[in-house]
Amino acid sequence: MTVHFPFQNSYSALPDNFFARVAPTPVAAPRLIKLNRPLAALLGLDPDMLETPEGAEILAGKTVPAGADPIAMAYAGHQFGQFVPQLGDGRAILLGEVIDKNGVRRDIQLKGSGPTPFSRRGDGRAALGPVLREYIVSEAMFALGIPTTRSLAAVVTGEHVIRETALPGAVLTRVAASHIRVGTFQFFAVRRDTEALRRLAEHVITRHYPDLLHAERPYHALLAAVVARQADLVARWLLVGFIHGVMNTDNSSISGETIDYGPCAFMDAYNPAQVFSSIDEMGRYAYANQPRIALWNLTRLAECLLPLFSDDQEKAVAEAQDILGAFAETFSTAYQAGLRKKVGLFRERDGDEALIQDLLDAMAKNQADFTLTFRKLCDAAADEAGISDVRAQFMDPSAFDDWAKRWRERTALEPQAATERQSAMHAVNPIFIPRNHRVEAVIQAAVNDDNYAPFEELVKVLAKPYEDQPEHAAYADPPLPDQRVLRTFCGT
Repeated sequence: MTVHFPFQNSYSALPDNFFARVAPTPVAAPRLIKLNRPLAALLGLDPDMLETPEGAEILAGKTVPAGADPIAMAYAGHQFGQFVPQLGDGRAILLGEVIDKNGVRRDIQLKGSGPTPFSRRGDGRAALGPVLREYIVSEAMFALGIPTTRSLAAVVTGEHVIRETALPGAVLTRVAASHIRVGTFQFFAVRRDTEALRRLAEHVITRHYPDLLHAERPYHALLAAVVARQADLVARWLLVGFIHGVMNTDNSSISGETIDYGPCAFMDAYNPAQVFSSIDEMGRYAYANQPRIALWNLTRLAECLLPLFSDDQEKAVAEAQDILGAFAETFSTAYQAGLRKKVGLFRERDGDEALIQDLLDAMAKNQADFTLTFRKLCDAAADEAGISDVRAQFMDPSAFDDWAKRWRERTALEPQAATERQSAMHAVNPIFIPRNHRVEAVIQAAVNDDNYAPFEELVKVLAKPYEDQPEHAAYADPPLPDQRVLRTFCGT
C-alpha cells in the first residue's frame, strides 16, 4: 500500500503568475520525529501509513505523493514598514489541498523543503529548532482555542543547514485554511494587475467567506469580514499574553488564522511594551502595539482593493476608510469581553473597564506573571484563602489588596455562585502556556542530544492548557532569573 492524499487542488488552478511550479528538493535521510495523529485523521489521512518510511519521505519532500501539484506562492509585503514588491514562498512548497472531515478545505505545505524561485539566495531549508518551535506553539494555540495554522508533522532530514553554525535540518508539514496573505494582494496591486486582484478576491470569497458570494458589494464585504476576523484574532492573542513578533503584511493571513511562528513568544511578567524578537529593535511589534499594527496591515489590504471598489478613487478611499473604522470597536468589544471573563464577570457594568485596567496597571508595576495572576484569581473567586496565591505574584503584594476588595464588591453584584464563577474563569485562563524557557530547553535537548522526550512531554502538557495536571505542575512555573529568555529568533 502507498500513502494516499485525497488532494482537491484549487489555488494551483489559478493563473501562472500566482505561483511558481516547483518540486521539493530531496533530502538525504528523512526520519519522522513527530506526527500529529489526530490532525492526520481529521484530514482524511492514514496516520499509520504516514509513520512508515514512505510517509516520512513524503513529509520531508523526498517523494511527491500522487495528486500533489507543488507550488511556491507569490506575494509581496511590508517588512517592518518597508515595502518589498516580491517575496513569495522562499522555503515553503504547497503540496496541495484536501477537504477535511468537517468539510473545510485545508492547505498541506512543506516548510523547509528547499529553494524556490522566491528564495532570494537563501537555501530554502529550515533548522530543527524553528521547526520544533512552530510545532509546539501552533499546536498550543490550537488547544487554547485561537485560530491558527497547525502542524501535521516534523521530520529531520539527515542533513545540516548553515546558519551561525551547522544545525540539524528539518521540515515542518503545516496545515492552514489557506496561505493567502495581505501580501498576496499587494503582489498584484503593486503591478497594477486589477484582473489578478479580482481573481484573487473571488477565490478568497469562495474559499473563506462563501456567505458573501451574493453580497451586493462583495469586495467591500470581503474587506469588512477580514477586518472583523483580524480584530478578533489579535484580541485573543492579547488575552493569553501572546506576542507574534513579526507582524509583517506577508505574515497576515486573510483567513484570520495566526500564521508564521518565527520569533513569537508568550509573556511571563506582564509588560505592555514587551518585545522578544531579536529583529524588532524599535518595538514595532511589541505586545500592546499588535492591535495598531493589525489595523495598519488591514489598511494596506484596503489600498489593494480600491480598484475593485470604484473607478472613482475618492469614493473608493472613503468607502474603505468607513470599513476600516469598524476595527477599533470590534477589537475593543472582543478584548473587553475577554477580560471580563478572565476576572469572572458575567455581565457588563459601568466601571468594569477601569477596574480591569487598574489590575493590569498594578501587574505591570509589580512584574506580576500574566498567566499565573489570572489563573490564581480563579481559585480566589471560590475561596478567600486563594487571595494569598494571587498576592504572591506581585513584588509588592499590598498593591493587589485594594483591587481585590473592589473586585469582591463587584462580583457580589452578580447572582452566580462562587464555584460557577471559578469554573467559568478556569475555562478562559490557562495554567499552561509555551513558556519560553521550556521551549528553549526542548529545542536544546533535540538539537544537542537528539533527545525528543522533553518535546513530546511539553506537547502533551500543552494539549490541555486549561486543565490542572498535578503530575506536570512544574510546567506552569515561570522561569527562574537564570532561565529567562530575553530574545527569540526567526530561524531563517
